[in-house]
Amino acid sequence: MNSLFRKKNVAQILSDAAHRDSEHGSLTKNLTVRDLTAFGIAAIIGAGIFSTIGNASYSGGPGVIFLFIFTAIACTFSAFAYAEFASMIPVAGSAYTYSYVAFGELIAWIIGWDLLMEYAIGNIAVAISWSDYFTSLLASLGLNIPEYLTMDFLSAWRGYDAVAVELQKGATLESLSGLQQAAYNAWNSAPTLFGVHIIADVPALMITFFITWLVYIGIKESKNASNMMVLVKLVIILVVIAVGAFYVDTKNWSPFMPNGISGVLKGVSAVFFAYIGFDAISTTAEECNNPQRDLPRGMFYSIIICTVLYVAIALVLTGIVHYSELNVGDPLAYAFQKRGLNFISGVIAVSAVIAMASVLLVFQLGQPRIWMSMSRDGLLPKIFSRIHPKYHTPSFSTVVTGFVVAIPALFMNLTEVTDLTSIGTLFAFVLVCGGVLQLQMSKTQIERKFKTPYVNSKYIMPVLFIAAIAVVFYVNTERVEDFLSFRQLKSTEEFTASLSGEQQTQTKEFFSKHDNDANEMYIRTAPVRETQKYSYGWEVWKHFIPTWVFLIVAAATVCVCFFKNLSLIPVLGLLSCMYLMSELGYTNWLRFLIWLIIGLTIYFTYSKTHSNLAPKQ
Repeated sequence: MNSLFRKKNVAQILSDAAHRDSEHGSLTKNLTVRDLTAFGIAAIIGAGIFSTIGNASYSGGPGVIFLFIFTAIACTFSAFAYAEFASMIPVAGSAYTYSYVAFGELIAWIIGWDLLMEYAIGNIAVAISWSDYFTSLLASLGLNIPEYLTMDFLSAWRGYDAVAVELQKGATLESLSGLQQAAYNAWNSAPTLFGVHIIADVPALMITFFITWLVYIGIKESKNASNMMVLVKLVIILVVIAVGAFYVDTKNWSPFMPNGISGVLKGVSAVFFAYIGFDAISTTAEECNNPQRDLPRGMFYSIIICTVLYVAIALVLTGIVHYSELNVGDPLAYAFQKRGLNFISGVIAVSAVIAMASVLLVFQLGQPRIWMSMSRDGLLPKIFSRIHPKYHTPSFSTVVTGFVVAIPALFMNLTEVTDLTSIGTLFAFVLVCGGVLQLQMSKTQIERKFKTPYVNSKYIMPVLFIAAIAVVFYVNTERVEDFLSFRQLKSTEEFTASLSGEQQTQTKEFFSKHDNDANEMYIRTAPVRETQKYSYGWEVWKHFIPTWVFLIVAAATVCVCFFKNLSLIPVLGLLSCMYLMSELGYTNWLRFLIWLIIGLTIYFTYSKTHSNLAPKQ
């Protein structure tokens, strides 16, 4: 058991880093606080501000700004922990390296494996999303790429089958959605080779290879490209806010939270996905001129700037059009088109393409450095830590990262598993916050230039915990009762199906005239059997498991705070990120556990015996 939790010594890490710097194989130090802030903005301002903000606003109304603020605060708590570790261990590796020092090798492997998944799936999703924006932009200019070259094979295959079923039922192709029509046309028009339809997302492949080449040839070139893209998209976003402010109708802000807190929190996954970029900054520690000073500043500056922009955009967007109209893929363009400002819509389309490319750049920059760090420690083959003699970048890891992202993006649509990126990042945040607490409890004296401000949580955390439970019970009494009774209110479709013919007619008529909250209250008060209102059993209980895990961990953490006088900020970071994890649902937790089991298999069959800390025979 001791060998599983063997730890790296900070002094040895810094000594090894200094030794590498004196050799030809070191990374180039070229980044300033401005560059790091630009990397953070490049990663955070992406699909969130051009796409997912629409769905989040549709669920939460103008009150979605509270979700952005809450997510930013949760990230800021974690950023304090990241900043403290970065000032203590200014080397590449991010949460992986930090966990190696705080918890030991097994936990470090788990978080390293987790980060590889996070960056890979996140990059694939971004590449596919960039392709969609890019092809839409070309189409608006009259340049149409054949549909079988802009769609992945799986989407076209599934879409064709779904459309075929609808056509057999008597529907017309024109009556179906644009996406279904595109899939059907792509499958029908695609050339075949030995009976196999040749369908691939070529733009996703092209942008991935271009960004990978940029990252391969040097950090200086990458930062220059990032700075340029950030400047362009910031100017465009500020113009959008300034112009949109003149078209805001404050009547659209009432009600401010139409679906209450639960409606606001529905967008937590999409909104948090937009914020995870600041984590990638810490992977560039070895390429910073002054990492102990600049890394903390870059993280905080990027989170603050992006939160202000997200809140401003959300207020403008929900002020221009009613929140109920924003369940569209391109909400900003839709809002301005509705006001007759087609020119602004075109500018937004160009900005979206630039924004998504900058996100891909930062993510592609971060993943190879995780491969490299794990390889340096012997947990992966040494070839992954090879440094290019001319470009001073992790060359082999960068090329591998390009293929890992490009090939799935070419043929697959991973929208079902993109939440794994969020749960993986949150897990990293939890361990980094926990690492700061672990060092505090072990009273390890390690010199660092930045230290998380200490606030004693002994009495604050118990009060906050009890207050949070009281507020949740007061605001969502019915849902709390459902949770404690291990039951789930049926959807409107399920409820209607359980009624008699006359009751179904009356119920459908009521549902068509009222919003979701009224429908929910109607179901709860309906004079029918409880089994017609609620679902029970394992299919319901399994979705409560993440919440029960969070409550147990939170209660245990509060007890430790009382007896050990833990620092408040990392505790808040740990619990807020764990809460967000619990909101991502049972299915994502199950997929996450499967990925970890695969990683543990690799660790015990290769990494454990090849580790630099393993006893030498």
